[in-house]
Amino acid sequence: MDLDHARAVAVDAARAAGALLLAGTGGAGGTVQVRSKGGSGDVVTDLDLASEKLLLERILTAFPSHAVIAEESGLLGASGGEWTWLVDPLDGTNNVAIGLPAYVVGLALCRAGRPMLGVVHDPVTGQTWSAIRGCGAVTASGVRLAAPYRPSPHGPLLAWTQGYTVSRDDATVRALKTALELGARRVLQLWAPLLSWAMLARGDIDGMVGYRAEAVDLPAGALIAREAGVEIRALDGGPFEEGIDGTADDRSFVAAHPHALPALLALIR
Repeated sequence: MDLDHARAVAVDAARAAGALLLAGTGGAGGTVQVRSKGGSGDVVTDLDLASEKLLLERILTAFPSHAVIAEESGLLGASGGEWTWLVDPLDGTNNVAIGLPAYVVGLALCRAGRPMLGVVHDPVTGQTWSAIRGCGAVTASGVRLAAPYRPSPHGPLLAWTQGYTVSRDDATVRALKTALELGARRVLQLWAPLLSWAMLARGDIDGMVGYRAEAVDLPAGALIAREAGVEIRALDGGPFEEGIDGTADDRSFVAAHPHALPALLALIR
């Protein structure tokens, strides 16, 4: 498998989907059609579906033997194969629904459940970030990402994400959020976790905490951040793998620069 070729295909597909999304959210004569999805307050738009259609066509044309797990369409192809793509056509749908320009397109390619390639594209700024496992994370122009360590006496700037199935009265969520609010300078809840991962990889924020994160949008961002030098651990400080296997509980994590991670783990404990 030529992962450099796969990255080129994924980057081109993500940019094409991003152009579609940008045109659809630009107010050029139309409104975004929004409807509820599930019973947890999540929504889906016509742009999610159009972007996913484009991405699926690009990916399956280039790699017809690969399986795909897409946000809206679910599994396409046989499960359990060697290569599986994860497709998040619009990470930040709730933002788009209220007119907030904070959303990205995300793609990951996994081998036996383990992400080997991640791509995140921001249509609003035109920026694209990608990573191949073991080869580092880069911008579209090839500049290497390296998450900096910048301790602040006022506490870290953090991002929070949680899965849609997490209930409002979840005791663990309440305890984690209380600890973060007390110990952090700011806690961002962007409704677009892939964008948060990119911000962490760039050094815009100091850390990220996730609770039962969604499976489709976790691997691409986590791989990019890890390849930029970010360390990711389970909530108890144990090992964490950003794969597609396991349960929702396996997708709870703490991520930060290695020098900042001990203090962040201590904070949530």
